[in-house]
Amino acid sequence: MKGYVQIYTGNGKGKTTAALGLALRAVGAGKRVLFMQFMKAIGCSEHRVLKGGDGFSGFSDLLTWRLAGKPFFVTKEGAATDAELEDIKKNCVVFPEGNPPADYVKLISEAFAEAKAAAVGGEYDIVILDEINCAVDFGLLPLAEVLDLVKGKHEHTELVLTGRCAPQELIAAADLVTEMREVKHYYAKGVTSRRGIEG
Repeated sequence: MKGYVQIYTGNGKGKTTAALGLALRAVGAGKRVLFMQFMKAIGCSEHRVLKGGDGFSGFSDLLTWRLAGKPFFVTKEGAATDAELEDIKKNCVVFPEGNPPADYVKLISEAFAEAKAAAVGGEYDIVILDEINCAVDFGLLPLAEVLDLVKGKHEHTELVLTGRCAPQELIAAADLVTEMREVKHYYAKGVTSRRGIEG
């Protein structure tokens, strides 16, 4: 079966959720999945299921989960409002545009190399790179490397790229692009992230 390139982007909620749903569906069909999460650290509710432990046996032998993040968020100067930064300032590193933290760049680069080897090698039916668009937007990973992956992936491997701010070059290279558009969100009423729903 031919594998295509999918992108889930936009400022609305649901990009990672959609990718997790696809992973669940694929495993149910007996497909091997690599789910690589960039810019995230242990803490999201799905991690308990994906990694196993805490009473969970792990999602499935067909799904390999990797995490490439730190216990803090990174953002370039000007990418977040003062109000947003106020909410996350204890757990956020703000860097000048074009000068991201070197250790974070190294972490992302190493994880991407693993994901690229998996997508090119054909070992997996589906390779999901969660938040890869954000990593590119923040300058943690060159766009050219992701475009190379899109062109060089195994013909039978489905490649899924998620995250806000998908570059136009990636959108043009993809076969399917879904934009999550925020129409209304309870965040505007002061509702914070709820465990099991947003995190």
